[in-house]
Amino acid sequence: MTDTSSNRVPAREVWRLAVPALGVLAAEPLYVLVDTAVVGHLGALPLAGLALGGTLLSLVSTQLTFLSYGTTARTARLYGAGRRDEAVREGTQATWLAVAVGLLVLLVGQLLAEPVALAMSGDEAVAERTVTWLRIALCGAPMILVTMAGNGWMRGVQDAVRPLRYVLAGNALSAVLCPVLVYPVGWGLAGSAVANVVAQAVSASLFLLALVREGGLVRPNPKVMRAQLRLGRDLVLRSLAFQACFVSATSVAARTSTEAVGAHQVVWQLWTFLSLVLDSVAIAAQSLVGAALGANNSPRARGIAAQIVIYGLVFGCVLAVVFAAAYPVLPHAFTTDAGVLGTIPHAWWFFVALQPVAGVVFALDGVLLGAGDATFLRNATVGSAVLGYLPLIWVSLALGWGLVGIWTGLTLFMVLRLTFVVLRWRSGRWAVEGTEGSVRT
Repeated sequence: MTDTSSNRVPAREVWRLAVPALGVLAAEPLYVLVDTAVVGHLGALPLAGLALGGTLLSLVSTQLTFLSYGTTARTARLYGAGRRDEAVREGTQATWLAVAVGLLVLLVGQLLAEPVALAMSGDEAVAERTVTWLRIALCGAPMILVTMAGNGWMRGVQDAVRPLRYVLAGNALSAVLCPVLVYPVGWGLAGSAVANVVAQAVSASLFLLALVREGGLVRPNPKVMRAQLRLGRDLVLRSLAFQACFVSATSVAARTSTEAVGAHQVVWQLWTFLSLVLDSVAIAAQSLVGAALGANNSPRARGIAAQIVIYGLVFGCVLAVVFAAAYPVLPHAFTTDAGVLGTIPHAWWFFVALQPVAGVVFALDGVLLGAGDATFLRNATVGSAVLGYLPLIWVSLALGWGLVGIWTGLTLFMVLRLTFVVLRWRSGRWAVEGTEGSVRT
């Protein structure tokens, strides 16, 4: 397979999409940090309630990212085919689906909030605070999903700036509102949840207004929504595989020692943050590859894929060098505990060495998602989890390997994923032209 420079895009086109996407990805974690800092001054119980409630809400939204990634894949093909109006209407169908699923999440969440919070915390006082926050915050669930759908269709039509403005507008207002509601108004933890809902309402309203202005608000189309759900099914199962791995890793670390779970938390948060950085390149790949295939130009899609892989590899290598150099200083910014600091190296060098691998894997994830190759990605992720990560980390618990075992498991998981996606990329079977965006394995 050969790719000439004529089949690639100017680097500025990639970064024009990637940089705003990074801003959108980083906005929510930054807002959570502000929220945590505000609630943290209320005491340990409210903070624990926020932590557990936020985790539960995040788990729900994480499982429904198909409303963003799947919508990008489908709208990008229509956009590439010169059918921008249809691409926007595809975004409308994703928005209808987001509202329907969001209302279902809201209803089920209200019913299950108390038993789930109690089961996860094992403490009635913590569960009470969790339920207080979660039941209010769940009112924003439909709006969270509308924002996801809005991000999806706008990325598909290669409009990366408006989503950033909309998300920042909501989060900025909420970051100002949160301390006011928590302290002077006196709503405490509930004020944090209300501010969260306000953020989601503002962002979702801006995305809805954009649909109205584009003339894209049309009636629900069950046929289109069923097609979106079929793509979503594969992405949800893929997300479940990720969650099973990451929850298992934290559980094994917690059962190893207090120092191990603390060290794992520090390194894992850095891994998560860098995943967002690398994922911004993958989002650019989704838009560009989907558009090329929609334009019936598979050579261009392959050329863009090769280009994105190089960017991902170089980006990953740069991050590896930076964090290797930062090792003497950076861990001390997260903890002063001597035991935790002494345990961090057991995970740190795995984390550093995996950055180039992650750069290529995330880049190719974006390429294959842009091609609508969700079934393959589901199978590759589940296979890597079942064959590599999950067995190894639980064996590491039995044999007392600690963090070395956990991060060896993550390494095997990433290497297996790398093998699968590189083979798929080289095969060219993902580069199916047309506007349907359906790849069969």
